[in-house]
Amino acid sequence: MALSTVNFAVLLVLTLTSLCAGTSGPGAYLYPQFYQHSCPRAQDIVRSVVAKAVAKETRMAASLLRLHFHDCFVKGCDASLLLDSSGSIVSEKGSNPNKNSARGFEVIDEIKSALEKECPQTVSCADILALAARDSTVLVGGPNWEVPLGRRDSLSASLSGSNNDIPAPNNTLQTITTKFKRQGLDIVDLVALSGSHTIGLSRCTSFRQRLYNQTGNGVADSTLEEAYAWQLRSRCPRSGGDDNLFSLDRVTPTKFDNNYYKNVVAGKGLLNSDQVLLTQSLETMALVKQYAENTDLFFDHFAKSMVKMGNTSPLTGAKGEIRKNCRKTN
Repeated sequence: MALSTVNFAVLLVLTLTSLCAGTSGPGAYLYPQFYQHSCPRAQDIVRSVVAKAVAKETRMAASLLRLHFHDCFVKGCDASLLLDSSGSIVSEKGSNPNKNSARGFEVIDEIKSALEKECPQTVSCADILALAARDSTVLVGGPNWEVPLGRRDSLSASLSGSNNDIPAPNNTLQTITTKFKRQGLDIVDLVALSGSHTIGLSRCTSFRQRLYNQTGNGVADSTLEEAYAWQLRSRCPRSGGDDNLFSLDRVTPTKFDNNYYKNVVAGKGLLNSDQVLLTQSLETMALVKQYAENTDLFFDHFAKSMVKMGNTSPLTGAKGEIRKNCRKTN
């Protein structure tokens, strides 16, 4: 006998509830309409605050995008990065990849405050990070995508995970590939997501070794174009100037486009982790050249890889919480 419309709807809700509870596999039961009934204005609120922050400082788009990356690569996309040190928690903000460089926390605080007023303890900080990354990308000219939602927030942080699992600017391609594989991400994801370096800035300390001592023998990186290297040395000396900032994309540093890949092809990738995409693998080289020639292909792959990365080991159901304040557990 066929189920009545009402009974079918009830059964569907119960089934979804049962599936979501306690599940933490890759991308488990996340879906874009998660807050459609519980907080229908959630995405509008996130977008509004992000737009205001980026209008005030364009660099904030890159900073918010980076927060999502650095969160997902440590214990999955669970907002562990946002926790301050307290009690038994040692904050990931003090790790080598984050110290003196991770920023945008105040914007996340503002979003969370607005959402708590609208719908208390409903929208997770992990979902805020995912939405803010997407909105930041769109605001500076990048692709749009639907963000699967329904993550919950972690009850702990991992300083060691942050130090060990996030790809570093001076890593070899093999090391970077290994770190991506740990998150279930492949070579296409690696090259496409590296394209986030089409916006934002990097400190002198992140690439100094390329200018003066690439392999420990006092010789500069031969894959770095000479005129560009000279230009970098003028503001990034052998010692001092650690915090001097340089555009990751020297051509259009505030616009999300494919010039990053054109720079890499020309030997003008700023970071070692950028240039090795061209020099250490035929597979990654082919992708770099494809993206340099085809913006639409890059945008398509980037959007798909962002969804894939955002589905890394999410906490759902009873395996996490909805923090009232993103900086501390409830």
